[in-house]
Amino acid sequence: VQLQASGGGLVQAGGSLRLSCAASGFTFDDYAIGWFRQAPGKEREGVSCISNLDGSTYYADSVKGRFTISSDNAKNMVYLQMNSLKPVDTAVYYCALHATSYALAPVALNPNEYDFWGQGTQVTVSS
Repeated sequence: VQLQASGGGLVQAGGSLRLSCAASGFTFDDYAIGWFRQAPGKEREGVSCISNLDGSTYYADSVKGRFTISSDNAKNMVYLQMNSLKPVDTAVYYCALHATSYALAPVALNPNEYDFWGQGTQVTVSS
């Protein structure tokens, strides 16, 4: 399984970025893709998740109303639209794959439940 995150960059507070995650190298039909972030000196935290099976989405409270996750299953792509960015959103953002979407809700934003990880993409929000 290969996951490739892209789209990070430097943006001013209040601005927007769109992250992309390209997934490949697997054949199972039931999975979930999550976005996580890790700021310097902090633990990795869940940001958002989407189920490939039914499109269910999950968000951390800190990003609800600002971030939107979406997917293009035909292309095995997942996107994270980030609006109204704040300096506290500065982190390395990772996408990861959880190899089932069964009983996803309790684990959707738990990085320990994800099986495969891509490299990160840096998001820096200046004040």
